[in-house]
Amino acid sequence: MKTILYAFTALLMMTCGSSKIEQTTTLGAKSRSTAIKKGEGPFTDAERVGKIMNYLASDELKGRDSGSEGIEMAAKYIENHFKPNGVKPYFETYRDTLSNFEKPSFNIVGIVEGSDPALKNEYIVIGAHYDHIGVVKAENGDDIANGANDNASGTSTVMEFARYFGTRKTNKRSLIFALFSAEEKGLLGSKHLAKKLKEQGLNLYTMLNFEMTGVPLQGKDYFMYITGYDMSNLAEVSNKYAKENLVGFLPTAKEFNLFQRSDNYPFDQEFGVPSHTFCTFDFTNFDHYHKVGDEADIMDFAHMAALVNKTIPVLEGIANAPTQEIQKK
Repeated sequence: MKTILYAFTALLMMTCGSSKIEQTTTLGAKSRSTAIKKGEGPFTDAERVGKIMNYLASDELKGRDSGSEGIEMAAKYIENHFKPNGVKPYFETYRDTLSNFEKPSFNIVGIVEGSDPALKNEYIVIGAHYDHIGVVKAENGDDIANGANDNASGTSTVMEFARYFGTRKTNKRSLIFALFSAEEKGLLGSKHLAKKLKEQGLNLYTMLNFEMTGVPLQGKDYFMYITGYDMSNLAEVSNKYAKENLVGFLPTAKEFNLFQRSDNYPFDQEFGVPSHTFCTFDFTNFDHYHKVGDEADIMDFAHMAALVNKTIPVLEGIANAPTQEIQKK
């Protein structure tokens, strides 16, 4: 989240989050997608998520700064994840070249077309930014801000959603999977894509964004929160499909206006449709924001896998409902 660094410096100085949360989260049968056969088990697991995370947040990618060799490697990795898993390029290729950033930078955009003749003309964007801040001032000899939680975690989450729907094809509405570049430069990737899709007349139903999902919330009676909680009924709809208290309200998110600080916001501005970010960073459970300590080895891959598995029925329900049940308040 680009502007958190400036708006929350004082608060982050007081964070008491641990650097490693040893928590194994299991997925109850009631939360499994209806498309997963009985007895088959959860769709993803910690090992699979960890493999994606360990690459995206590796030193080899040097912090995935927009326009760098490292983020180019990440872009190819995402493309090579989309293609064999049935996610087609939304444009002529997966790459959407940014027009508002000086260095060559690309959003990676894929699509899984809906199966319903009418509903497939309604679109849902599922997104996350895959860039980070690159090489920074060294701490203890380490100058690579690997960006595991921010936002290799959200990127990995969206990549697994794409793999699910690309291989299962259970969605009636069409799903656009968008990984944004230059979020750290001021939401530039999402601003570019939202404007472009609006100009092309996309019939957008909702935009669902995933940001900093690498460690679990602590002391909450919900699994994750959404920004702009009281701006729509998305939390209510999500919990209905999850059959549990999956999405809750984080007062701090409202206090510091996180709604405007991630890639959901340009879609809200361009389209005026429900656009929210799902997150599990609450200012107390992670103290490496924009630091070299944001490494894959302090992420909780079991938590991340559980988030994917618990959210699949939500996305599936939203994609397949006969009416557009998510409404702005």
